[in-house]
Amino acid sequence: MQIALHKNARTAPAVRALIAASDETASVLAQLFGITEQTVYKWNKRESVQDRSHTAHRL
Repeated sequence: MQIALHKNARTAPAVRALIAASDETASVLAQLFGITEQTVYKWNKRESVQDRSHTAHRL
């Protein structure tokens, strides 16, 4: 099974799951995975580790 990631995605669902399950601080996780702290906070806040739709909400 091949995963279709958004073309600008810096993390894969497996990494996102590790971020959500980790007890480390956001700064440590950001350095470990080469992403920003804001991205760590975003994935900790979300319920799903899958990409959301990028289709416009209003057409």
